[in-house]
Amino acid sequence: MTRLDRTTWPDAARHAQAGWILLIPLGSTEQHGPHLPLTTDTDIAQAVAEAAAARRGHVVVAPALSYGSSGEHQGFAGTLSIGQEAIELVLVELGRSASIDFTHTVVVSAHGGNALPLKRAMERLGAEGQPVEAWTPRWGGDLHAGRTETSLMLAIAPDRVAMGRAEPGDRRTAAALLPLLRDKGVRAVSANGVLGDPSGASAEEGRRLLSDAADDLVRTLDLRSDRRRVEVS
Repeated sequence: MTRLDRTTWPDAARHAQAGWILLIPLGSTEQHGPHLPLTTDTDIAQAVAEAAAARRGHVVVAPALSYGSSGEHQGFAGTLSIGQEAIELVLVELGRSASIDFTHTVVVSAHGGNALPLKRAMERLGAEGQPVEAWTPRWGGDLHAGRTETSLMLAIAPDRVAMGRAEPGDRRTAAALLPLLRDKGVRAVSANGVLGDPSGASAEEGRRLLSDAADDLVRTLDLRSDRRRVEVS
């Protein structure tokens, strides 16, 4: 598995010229309840990207973008949000820059709050003809800092999960919660910042979720490579 932060520019040039794909993990720095680290989304995006790169080869993983649009989590200490306009601009500029060398770039996003600016950024880059696209895992399960993310972090970095502090938060469905979150933010519906229930989380479940996500990302990369071969031929 090749990481850009451990690569010299001549090596990066060889990878780019050979048609390697660049993955850019996109996360956030925001509260994840009393038991998960503020970097949870970034850690998950990084882990999925690295797992996919280890499976497939000919993939370079860039340093993660660890700030995103997290305004709904303000009111919980440690949350650092740069807002939708800023993250959209950052992604557009990163995409343009990456496309100078790499024939294809995929932004691997693990924070739902980035969805709208990510979509807008991809639309702008697509209109410019830049070979950049986005991929987001489809976990299912609860919304935030519940069983799904807790299981993933138990698999990725168990030493940074404080299971003794884990407790349920607001367990209503996404359909019920999302309008409230957009209007008033997480603090208004969950005093501890959890949207779901971490009970029953396990490293085994996290490893399965991570493996399934990495497989899905690899399929996306393979489809892109197949399309490019067709276009070239």
